[in-house]
This record gives sequence, C-alpha cells and structure tokens, in this order.
Amino acid sequence: MSAKEIIDVTDLVKSFNDRFVVNKISLKVNQGDVFGFLGPNGSGKTTTIRMLCGLLTPDSGKGTCLGYDILKESNKIKLNVGYMTQHFSFYKDLSVIENLNFFADIYGIRDKKARVAEIIEQHDLSLFRTELTGNLSGGWKQRVALAACLLHNPKLLLLDEPTAGIDPIARRIFWDKIHDLSEQGVTTLMSTHYMDEAERCTNLAYIAYGDIVIKGNVDEVINATNLITWNISGNITTKLLQEVKKIPAVTQASLFGRQIHACGYQSSLIEQGLEQLSSEYNIKYNLIDSTLEDAFISLVSREILC
Repeated sequence: MSAKEIIDVTDLVKSFNDRFVVNKISLKVNQGDVFGFLGPNGSGKTTTIRMLCGLLTPDSGKGTCLGYDILKESNKIKLNVGYMTQHFSFYKDLSVIENLNFFADIYGIRDKKARVAEIIEQHDLSLFRTELTGNLSGGWKQRVALAACLLHNPKLLLLDEPTAGIDPIARRIFWDKIHDLSEQGVTTLMSTHYMDEAERCTNLAYIAYGDIVIKGNVDEVINATNLITWNISGNITTKLLQEVKKIPAVTQASLFGRQIHACGYQSSLIEQGLEQLSSEYNIKYNLIDSTLEDAFISLVSREILC
C-alpha cells in the first residue's frame, strides 16, 4: 500500500511586482514525513509555505494540501494545518495561558479549558503558564508557539525556520517532539538553514530563485551532486586554505575545525594539487564522504555562477 500524500502540488507559480518568487514548483510529501526545505534567503521558501497553508493564492498551478484544493478550499486548509513563522506569532503582553486560550478560540476548540491544560502539560509549560510571553527566552517562546500550532491537533505542520535563534538544547527538545509527532502520523514541512537539522529530515528539497534544484533523502541529495571531497589534516593555516582554493579543480574549500574539506569533480587533479602542497605545508590528505553541508555549498555555488 502506497503512503498517503498529504501535499501534492504541481507547477506552483507566484510573482510580486512582475518578479517571479516561485516558479513552477512541484512537490509531494507523504504522511508522517519530516520534510526539510532548504535554500538561501529570498529563494521562495516562505512564499511556498504560505501558499501551502492557504495564506497566499498561487498565480497558476494546482494541487492539494490535506486533500483540499489549494485554489478553491484555502479556508479549510487554514483550519487544519499548524503554521508557525520564525518570528513566533503570539501576543507578547499576554501570558502563556492567555495566548493559548486566544488561539483555542480562533480554532473553535469546544473543551478549551481541558485542551489548553493538556497542551501546557505536554510541552512542560506549567511553570510559565502565567508568565508574560514576551519575557520568555527564545527557546521557551518557541515551545509556546509550537504548542499553539498543535492545539487543534493538525495533521500537517508548516514551520518557517522554527529554530532560528534558539539554543542547542531547545533545538534538541524541539526535534524530539517533531519525531514523536511523526510517529503519530503528523506530517511536518519546515524550512531551515541548519545542516544538522536537515540531516534529521526524512526528505529534503533545495530551492533557489523560486525553483526546486534537487530533492530526495539525504543520501540521494549528496550523491546527486557527484561531489568528491578530500579531507586535509596537519599544519592547517588560513594561508594553506587560500592555496588549496587556488587548485584549479577545487570548486570549494572550507575549514572544518582543524581540517580542510576541499571539494570538486576531478579527483585526480585535486590530488595532484595537494601533492604539490604536501611537502611545503606538511599535510596529509584522504578521500572522505561528502557531507550534506558540502553538497549544500556546492549547490549554492552553482546557482550563483549560473
């Protein structure tokens, strides 16, 4: 039996002031997926998410979200998704429980008192229930925002850079919650700039200038770049990094702690260049598997050069 498709859209287009922001994006996301949306700022990620949750109408294209037509049934979509912006949409001068009560009213939750109490307990917010939301740290604000998203038990979460600006512990707690929800059949599509977060996703799409450049799981995305990566260790200096970058076949080189990753598509030519540098700089080098970050930087570089 094939997986249930929660998002199925084809050739979505959106422009503002005659400038295409999203250009014929097609996307399928299955139930329970944690789908990562990657790409540079201004690439069309937020606009796509806003079309999927019914806040923007595409100029053209077609598709469904939760089985509802994105062109004709946007109001139904709005009532059945959990949408979270990176700036956390709540009232800073209201307490945590007042904010949650407000959103419960918006969603028309019948037994509001019981549901708000339940969501506060599920997200460990009991100690902060009467605290002004604006006084909370970034991690706790994010927790309140996610709790508000889940009040009406949505089957789809659309999250726009939800972990921007929060600490690593809060990010870990957030991801544990997302994967718990995935096991319960809740689908998540989220944009992120963090490579470690992207690696936690079941599937990814990389978007640039309104187009999806590549999509698949982590291994598929890395393999599709055909990128070859050399790891360089030893006496690592910024001067050496600049010399590595001068090797003609090297398309990108970056410091990774006390090592350098040199990437390209012509392994033998890179090896020749490293051999010439090895005696002068006392370095060792070996081939390694390319990381998602290597692949991401490669994709960014290609789009800039195109």
